[in-house]
Amino acid sequence: MRSKYIFLFALLFSCLLLSSCLDMLEQNNTPRYKLFETKNMWTFIQLDTATGLMWQVQYDVQGDNRGVVVLSNQDLINGAKKTNGRFTLYETQNMYNFILLDQIDGSTWQVQWSIESDKRGIMPIAR
Repeated sequence: MRSKYIFLFALLFSCLLLSSCLDMLEQNNTPRYKLFETKNMWTFIQLDTATGLMWQVQYDVQGDNRGVVVLSNQDLINGAKKTNGRFTLYETQNMYNFILLDQIDGSTWQVQWSIESDKRGIMPIAR
């Protein structure tokens, strides 16, 4: 009878260990940073998928119009554990706007990129 309980405990412990290992593997296979295309051929949005930080990335093939500017320097996880893949961006019909989604708690933000600094940033939609 005692060996039966030991076996069940070992089986339960193995399942918990396997689940933890699978979570770590999934976390390691999800990229921390992703680039999202805009409808402007020279501009991308770089997203830190673990924190929600974002940058506007611009490239140029002939001139000096390359650079990176901050779209959002606010860590959106509020002290929670960083999880790669937590945040993602969705296009809208407006080429300058995206929707940022927190895939864990469902919070959403409007993300607006622009060449003009006073027209870029993020605004909360729903928490």
